[in-house]
Amino acid sequence: MADVFCLGEALIDFVSMESGVSLIESPGFLKAAGGAPANVSVGLARLGVPVAFMGKVGEDPFGHYLERTFRSAGVDTSPMRFDREARTGLSFVSLTGSGERDFIFFRNPSADMRLSPDEVDPEAIRRAKIFQFGSITLITEPSRSATLKALDVAKEAGLIVSYDPNLRLPLWPSEEQARQEILVSLPLADIVKVSEVELEFLFGSQDAEKGTEQLLDMGAKIAVATLGEAGCFYRNKQASGAVKGFEVNTVDTTGAGDGFVAGLLTGLLRGEAHRHLDDLDASALDTTCRYANAVGALATTRKGAIPALPTADEVARFLA
Repeated sequence: MADVFCLGEALIDFVSMESGVSLIESPGFLKAAGGAPANVSVGLARLGVPVAFMGKVGEDPFGHYLERTFRSAGVDTSPMRFDREARTGLSFVSLTGSGERDFIFFRNPSADMRLSPDEVDPEAIRRAKIFQFGSITLITEPSRSATLKALDVAKEAGLIVSYDPNLRLPLWPSEEQARQEILVSLPLADIVKVSEVELEFLFGSQDAEKGTEQLLDMGAKIAVATLGEAGCFYRNKQASGAVKGFEVNTVDTTGAGDGFVAGLLTGLLRGEAHRHLDDLDASALDTTCRYANAVGALATTRKGAIPALPTADEVARFLA
């Protein structure tokens, strides 16, 4: 039985073999499994958390590679679906000299966009404690309806809902639609993790203190804003505070936020803290966010998202 049920896109990230260059300048690419909710599921599995992943991939070599990669990491892939009519999504990623990521996606449509409501597994969701999702499957139908159906099941079953919007503007028809859809979906979540860029996009400011307060006003029980190398800022009804990040030899930031989410949920699951989100004090939230910062930092020390996600032992040694 999975403690966390992750739903969303799974795709292949082709990561530039050379850092500090644009996609145009890249001499070649390294194949890596990716997709934010899929990354989170593998991150959780490596940290020792029972986890299941639901997403749709193509009935093609890349789709089977993804399923095999997740399963070999310890993720329950039985809720995954295969599409005979659409290919697995592809993403090409490079870290430019300015530190920004250069993205291009191939999905016209990709299999993950075609997950339908009748392919959602309600029983698998009901067996979990936490439901994790992102905004990418909310962009188009039928994946939007499938995501909302899964959310309804999770809410009715009393699961904690965790949401990482994972803004990818090139995938949305317009900035306005992206902003509107994400704002509408935020009140559905108990735990919300956002980046500084997402705070500015949604609320017009990168002020983490103000932004997390706005997220609580919208219904979140815990809101966390990641601040890159600086760490993160958290807030619930009892406490708020900043937790410093860790200095590491950064190679590739792809998947750092997903590693952070995996660490955050792992910390909250310990001692059943996820059942008391409103009542967690500063000490508990500091500890949880420090652990999440460590996972996120370690995820930047190797190329690719999933290949870089650390094990529980690696995190323990790092923190020691």
